[in-house]
Order: sequence, then structure tokens, then C-alpha cells
Amino acid sequence: MGQPGAARLGRTVGQLEEARVGHASMVDQIVEKRLLSETYSVSGDASPCSHHRHGSDAHGGGMLGEIVEAVRSHAGMRDKSAIGIVSEVLGASDWLAGPGDDGAVVDAFGGKVVACGEALWPPFVRADPFGAGFAAVLTNINDLAAMGATPLGIVDTIVASEDTARAALRGMRHAGELYDVPILGGHLTPHDGEPAVSAFGVGSTGHPLSVTRIIAGQSLLMCCALDGQLRPDFPFFPAFEQRGTRCAGDVRLLAQVASSGACVAAKDVSMAGLVGSLAMLLEWGGFGTTVDLDVLPVPAGVGLPRWLTCFPSFAFLLCVPPGREQECAGQFHDRGLHAATIGRIDTSGELRLRLGSASATVLDTSDAPVTGLGRAQR
Repeated sequence: MGQPGAARLGRTVGQLEEARVGHASMVDQIVEKRLLSETYSVSGDASPCSHHRHGSDAHGGGMLGEIVEAVRSHAGMRDKSAIGIVSEVLGASDWLAGPGDDGAVVDAFGGKVVACGEALWPPFVRADPFGAGFAAVLTNINDLAAMGATPLGIVDTIVASEDTARAALRGMRHAGELYDVPILGGHLTPHDGEPAVSAFGVGSTGHPLSVTRIIAGQSLLMCCALDGQLRPDFPFFPAFEQRGTRCAGDVRLLAQVASSGACVAAKDVSMAGLVGSLAMLLEWGGFGTTVDLDVLPVPAGVGLPRWLTCFPSFAFLLCVPPGREQECAGQFHDRGLHAATIGRIDTSGELRLRLGSASATVLDTSDAPVTGLGRAQR
């Protein structure tokens, strides 16, 4: 079956790092270069964990400046602005039906189905088709989870040589087995030129999570897996390497907290990083928040600038009704995952970071939205 996806990715990216494209490195885009990104619908703590606490205000202020600069210059967040073309062509939407949320919610035969899709960056597919196949499945599963859906299956499209197609399919199979999600089939076109791999997920939910349900006063939680290590060669935290088949139950937790009402909206942390993903969560309603970096779950040995700009294989931002924070977080703690209240939703439109007594505004979603999906509505 080959090596696990992240191990394969690490070897390949070490070679690709030598060939930067313009000012945005391939490393910053290698795991998840989404064609229309975030789907076409645009779509007690356990060790190891460190909570960053700084006794010196001066130290906190200096570190915060470094963090803000890292976030603002992060290519993974800047690239999301291209998604705005979708609303310009297709027009405004209600976000829940798409374009907008991580997946589109469709009424079907008395129930609700969530559909989402991912396209992989062709240079990534060419360099590591196994890793690309794995990533295609992983990103769909995370998007379905962020919508409160239980994954039902994955279909794919592959345009590639036979060897590349085989490797991509093996990567998909490995991810499907790890997350207990079947690969249902798809379409294959033999082609010796530039390869292309896409995957599409479908799930079911009785209680969809949506940005349209966010209101001021809700608590912002971060829930994540901190097992494993951040790769030294590119910004990816592959917790699935350590959690193994527990990943299947992990991704289904979002559907549970959605069903109980302990969570009303969620966003998976993608290659936009934590701050970029949070901005996409809040920009539809022009909401803001202050993220308390002192209580943020962070893997041991990982600095805040790197953690805030990486792609964790399991990390979600949740909007939770006030008073239900412990109920929501407890379900993640019970599985050995990490969850903490890191902020509260407000109407400022500003996304701020706080470290010790120092604070800084990173961006204003009303003036500089990350995706630009609201263009057709302005």
C-alpha cells in the first residue's frame, strides 16, 4: 500500500522546496491547493500540549508582533481571495445552500445531504500521487465534519498515467480505511500529460452546522488532535500518524455536538491556517473576536507562529452557545483530544490576537474579507 501519506509527503516536499514559484512557496501550498477551495460551495487535557503563557509583557508584545507578521504574510491565507470569483459568476447565495460554507446542504427525501469537493494542485499530484490521493479524501472528510455531517462516501476523478492513477487510488484507499469512509468510485481518464485529481464527499446530517447560525455572544472553541509532530519541512501536522483508526471516531464527533445543540457552526483549520480559517468562519456575518493565545491548545515544542500558519490534520473552530462550553469540550476530552475556549464572538468585524497583556488586530473581515465571497452582496 505504500508509506503513510504524511511520510510520503515529507520526502517529496523536501525536493520541491528547491523550486519555489514566485513569492509563494510550494511548501505553503503543497498539501491543499484547492481549485475553488473550501468546496465549490466554499465550502481535562491530555498530553502532549502546551499553553503559551508569558510572564513578561515585553516578551509577549515582541512575540505577538512576530505572530501577526507571520499570519498576514501567510500564502495559504492570501490565496483564498481567489474564491470570490465564484460569487461574481454565480451570484449571491445564502451560504448554507452554497456557495459559502464548507459544504452545500441539500434537502433530499426528507433528510439533509451535504456535498463537498476538492481539487488537488497538479504539481503536488505529479510529485506525490499517493499523498495527493490521501489529501483529497482527508480534506473532504474534514469539510463534511465541519458541516456536522457523518461521511457516507467519496467519489473521485483522475486524469493521469496508469502509474500515477494507481498511486493516487492507493492513497485514497488508505485514507478511506483510516477514516472508515468508502471510496465509492469515480471517473478515470488515461493521460500522460499533467495529472489532475479531484475528490467529492457526501454525508448526511439532521443538524447542519453553518456560519449562518453564528450570533454575537457565542463562545469560540478550538478542538484538535495534538498527537505527533509538526513536519519540519512543510506546514503540516499529521496527527493521523499517531491516532490511526481512532481518526474515524474523531471526525464523527462534530456530528454528535451538532445533534446535541452544543455547537452551531464550525470550520476546519485548513492551509489558510488558524487565523485565516477563523476569518472565513466569521466574514459572512461581519463578526469579530479576540483569540486568547495564552489558552490556545498548542503541540509541545511548536512555536505559535508555526502553529497558527500550519495545516493540522484534525483541528476545528467551533461556535458554541454560552453555557455549553464544558459540555461541548468534554466530548473531545473523552477521546483524548484537546478543546479550549479561546474567545467570544462579537460584532466588531475585527479579528484580534491577545498574548499576555498585549493585543493586536490582524484583519477586519468587513474591509478585507479572506474569500471575497461577499462581493456580489455588497
